[in-house]
Amino acid sequence: MSDEVLNDTKIPTITIPRWRAYYDITKPKVVALLVLTALVGMSLSVPGGLPWQLLLPAMLGIALLSSAAAAINHIVDEKIDAIMGRTHNRPLPEGRITTNNAIVFAFSIALLGFVLLYGLVNPLTAYLTLSGLVGYSFVYTLYLKRATPQNITIGGLAGAIPPLLGWTAMTNEIHPHALLLVLLVFTWTPPHFWALAIHRKDEYAKVNIPMLPVTHGVSFTKTQILLYTVLLFIVGLLPYLVGMSNWLYLIGAVVLNGIFFAYAWKLKFNADENTAMDTFKFSIIHLMLLFIILLLDHYLLPVG
Repeated sequence: MSDEVLNDTKIPTITIPRWRAYYDITKPKVVALLVLTALVGMSLSVPGGLPWQLLLPAMLGIALLSSAAAAINHIVDEKIDAIMGRTHNRPLPEGRITTNNAIVFAFSIALLGFVLLYGLVNPLTAYLTLSGLVGYSFVYTLYLKRATPQNITIGGLAGAIPPLLGWTAMTNEIHPHALLLVLLVFTWTPPHFWALAIHRKDEYAKVNIPMLPVTHGVSFTKTQILLYTVLLFIVGLLPYLVGMSNWLYLIGAVVLNGIFFAYAWKLKFNADENTAMDTFKFSIIHLMLLFIILLLDHYLLPVG
């Protein structure tokens, strides 16, 4: 084809709808996983089915406040997102949405979510969910992320509370079994995120974020990931050992945690260039399947 023809050929431009920018800053895939863990917390808190009068506003309220937390994360991290290869095409760095509009949007959906939870569920769940937003958006993103290599270990608590939120939504009380589900997600978070941090080590170093691979090296981080998968294996047995679940969950937990450990072992002792990212990707599947199996176990093999 001649240069003249190439020059005259019109390449169609793809226009991204305005709503998509707002949708993207809510991190919908992350929020979906959080809501799944909240749903499992709801289901395990009561025998039988869930009352829709609580289920619908609880799910929506938790999703809205989680989405608001994600949007605030985008706002706070706009400058470093513009530099990092993984995040440079997010809506704020690309200018698809202004910072002011993002702030208004985040505040609006946070307020709506809080009102839903407070008015239609219970104040305890509303305040706990709000505390999760503050913990993730401000304590972690604004301070811990930039202050300490243990940022994700400490800040991970904010992302681990959805099962507790689901439990309190149904019962209006904080139960030890709900805290055990929180512990499960809390223990899963460091090996999940540190695998990604290894893959993106140079980018975090470029924007002066003290992720563990940057401050303590990749080898040390791999050791920590391996140790955390051992701890996760032990914690993963607790729902069965304390009588929360039956043999279906036990088998699922042993298999999934065993595979996670195998990924961590390969990452530590026989890694190639894709192992860190493969471990990160599997960790997402791991948590999703673990909670789905916990849910199936609850309804198919009810305890007591």
